[in-house]
Amino acid sequence: MKNIITLLLLVAGILFNNTCQAKVNPCDIKIGSHSAVTPVSKMNEEWWAQRHQEIINRVKQGNVDLLLIGDSITHGWDWDDSGQQVRREYYDGRNVVNMGFSGDRTQHVLWRLQNGEIDGINPKLAIIMIGTNNSNGTDNTAEEIADGIKAIVCELKTKLPQTKILVLAIFPRGDANQMQDGKSNAVVNPQWEKNNLASKLASKVADNKTIFYLDINKKFLNDKGVLTREIFPDLLHPKKKGYQIWAQAIESTIAKLMGEKK
Repeated sequence: MKNIITLLLLVAGILFNNTCQAKVNPCDIKIGSHSAVTPVSKMNEEWWAQRHQEIINRVKQGNVDLLLIGDSITHGWDWDDSGQQVRREYYDGRNVVNMGFSGDRTQHVLWRLQNGEIDGINPKLAIIMIGTNNSNGTDNTAEEIADGIKAIVCELKTKLPQTKILVLAIFPRGDANQMQDGKSNAVVNPQWEKNNLASKLASKVADNKTIFYLDINKKFLNDKGVLTREIFPDLLHPKKKGYQIWAQAIESTIAKLMGEKK
């Protein structure tokens, strides 16, 4: 009897561990079930339509190894007053295409991926950092934001099956009051917490084979856990120092996932 009980406990433990370690299938998300997973175009905005076409033109040329996918925070890798110099140092030699669009939410990224931006290419790595704009007010819940990230992962996994995917935790940020103040730094606030939960939920898609997750948020904070304007001047977007921290924090992961020797 004792041996039977021991065996049953062992089996139960194995089943429990397997359940806890089960990963989420990003393609289980039902497209159109809520706003964060309903593809939306912004082609009525001239600059957005132009950038979208420029990316399509670029990928048609081929020779694309690294994709940077996101909103204005990713778009900032192209701005000369923030990430451009850092991008040149870290990524231009890796055949990078920056697919960051200011103001984008998960639904806009989904539309872009479905409409030409990743057609006909086979990158080594795609990096995703999206969701902070979805967290404004009551626009989306943490669960919905996570769904949006998962749907993007599914789109990439489906269209680019050989490409590794790195999902980054949504960066810390100030809330509306902290940002409008113009002087104070950002401490943890409900919007920041919502993004943290969304990131944690989205992280479950990582299988550490082709899909990976990385949280570098503590790198941006001081020893008291505060996001300062020295790093994020408007408490939302990093400037040069922030992009330098970002690049350094993920460099070893990028090199590994792209199969580079370091």
